[in-house]
Amino acid sequence: MSHNKKTVVLAYSGGLDTTYCLVNLTKGHQFDVHTVLVNTGGFTEDELQDIEKRAYEMGSTQHLNLNEKDNFYQNGIKYLIYGNVLKNNTYPLSVSAERIFQALAIANYAKEINAEAIVHGSTGAGNDQVRFDLIFNILLPDVEVITPIRDNKLTRQEEVEFLKSHGIEMSWEKAKYSINKGQWGSSVGGAETLTSSEGLPDEAYPSALEQEYEEIVELSFVKGVLIGLGDQTGSPLEMIDLLEQKASSYAIGRDTHVGDTIVGIKGRVGFEAAASMIIIKAHELLEKHVLGKWQIHWKEQLGNWYGMLLHEAQYLDPVMRDIEVFLESTQKHVTGKVRVRLAPYRFNLLGIKSKNDLMDSDFGTYGEANGLWTGQDVRGFTKILAVSQKIYHQKHKDDD
Repeated sequence: MSHNKKTVVLAYSGGLDTTYCLVNLTKGHQFDVHTVLVNTGGFTEDELQDIEKRAYEMGSTQHLNLNEKDNFYQNGIKYLIYGNVLKNNTYPLSVSAERIFQALAIANYAKEINAEAIVHGSTGAGNDQVRFDLIFNILLPDVEVITPIRDNKLTRQEEVEFLKSHGIEMSWEKAKYSINKGQWGSSVGGAETLTSSEGLPDEAYPSALEQEYEEIVELSFVKGVLIGLGDQTGSPLEMIDLLEQKASSYAIGRDTHVGDTIVGIKGRVGFEAAASMIIIKAHELLEKHVLGKWQIHWKEQLGNWYGMLLHEAQYLDPVMRDIEVFLESTQKHVTGKVRVRLAPYRFNLLGIKSKNDLMDSDFGTYGEANGLWTGQDVRGFTKILAVSQKIYHQKHKDDD
């Protein structure tokens, strides 16, 4: 390492944007570039080795693959499941949640090597720039943040042409879709998602439809934690991977999310999240059976808040730890099995089995029989329940 060069850490994935940043920094500037790939899922060992090899070929001084999958689950995914978090009732925060944990790991590494600057490949129009910048500003307030693509207002085509001019071939056909694969799903961006009317073609998604027949799978939860799939048991990460492998072969979990970005404009992104969509919906169904009315009500409120704050890069706000305590507390009785039917492009929930099921026929069967009350009890209850509304309508007869 040359002492007259500035030491910088580049958040590196091996994709188009971060490849541009690496070449830009090593070819046009006097930097010692430490490339760091933060693995929050979605990479095979062969892919990680190939990315490391290419990083060194393009001028990286030091490359490091950081495995943050367990940390991401324990401090992120787990609470997204507890809260049944779907942004705008659609998006399971597949990649947006990962960015927070990637930024945290990058910041910690930059501290270790006393880096003078951190580089990321975000554009100036998306959410990721805020997520990285905010974490870095909080944890490393004196370290410069460099963003070549944002600062130069580059298009993906311009990045491809720049790399070609430096002898690095990037296929435009491959690069025209921005795909970010992770533990909790994949995001897909392309020309279609820049419109309000066009859907992504099948070939844009990372997984192809392979299975035509339907099958039923059973998810096992213990205190809200996924510990089994059918006859197989293991860690939550192992079960997520196993379910993703199985369900993605049905092309399940494809959708397009439309929402308000952190910077104020509307944004649209495609995603494929087979395992996360099934797990969240299965977990939610189990909770409907085993939790009380007001537990469910307040979980919906705080789960939505947790997802919104995480999506908008507020992970380090202390209120997030408070909400996590609440969400963890609600999982005490969320134990049981959920049966799910998988079919091409869709899934549906069949039912649950749990010793904590509150649909106990000894108390009453909805629409059929009552065990804890009489018809006369309901007459009196209804009369009292109607009091406030009767008073209102008697006082405001002209409004009716």
